[in-house]
Amino acid sequence: MKSMKFLLDPMRLPFLVLTPACVVLGLGTAVWSEGTVNWFYFVLVLIGAVSAHISVNAFNEYFDFKSGLDEKTQRTPFSGGSGRLQKNPELEKPALMMSWIFLGIVAAIGIYFAWKIGAALIPLGILGLLIIYFYTEWITRYPLLCLIAPGLGFGPLMVMGTDYVLTGSYSWTAFLASLVPFFLVSNLLLLNQFPDAEADQSIGRKHYPIQIGKLKSSRIYLAFLVLPFVVIAIGAISGLLPLSSLLGLMALLLVIPISKGLISHAEEAEELIPVQGQNVVINLVTPVLVAIGLFIGWPG
Repeated sequence: MKSMKFLLDPMRLPFLVLTPACVVLGLGTAVWSEGTVNWFYFVLVLIGAVSAHISVNAFNEYFDFKSGLDEKTQRTPFSGGSGRLQKNPELEKPALMMSWIFLGIVAAIGIYFAWKIGAALIPLGILGLLIIYFYTEWITRYPLLCLIAPGLGFGPLMVMGTDYVLTGSYSWTAFLASLVPFFLVSNLLLLNQFPDAEADQSIGRKHYPIQIGKLKSSRIYLAFLVLPFVVIAIGAISGLLPLSSLLGLMALLLVIPISKGLISHAEEAEELIPVQGQNVVINLVTPVLVAIGLFIGWPG
């Protein structure tokens, strides 16, 4: 029981709230296009999505402990892992086992939906499983893949996967909506790499803050920060999203303070902590606001 309690840290429970925010966006696209959905399927999708998030977090904790990165990382409230395995190395194998168990849950739910809904879900499922397992040890060594992999997982894979399960088909509406968390979550991980750059480089990682430096990486971040709102506007203008989805533009209020904070403190880990916090907020608020707009469904 004590081990189970300690294993809650590698799950990184406070960060799991991002998953429902993205799944609800997929629910929103499905409700807007279909009107009604299978709520049992939705609950099952949510369980699978949360399991995927837990699995990738736990694998990350395990591999970072094994590589020695935990000893070198300057931990912040939003980056650097939990440090639980560093304090309790006897939990190494239980953490790895937990990673595989939750990955198995994801696979089982995916197989069930592929059987019940359609085989077109299989490519998304396979890509998702590969990202979960290979993210820490392999993807983080390739800057472009490291940038887009988190966004793919929480954007197109999670949002479009949810929409497909609930509607039985893929849609341009779901694809466009999925680009909102694609850019935001890619940015979430990109910014969290700033304080870890030196430690990450020491174990062979090669993301953009390492390859091109933090100042140049901040330009990528600022572009990705604006693009979700461009997507929302395009969706509303084109009719792929309802006009009420423009509610998502309310999150633009966070863009200026985030941009100022990053430009001023890109090289200062301690000063970046408030910006990291604002970054988390915009990741949660924006997809939820767009989802609410989809639920309202004002005619375009």
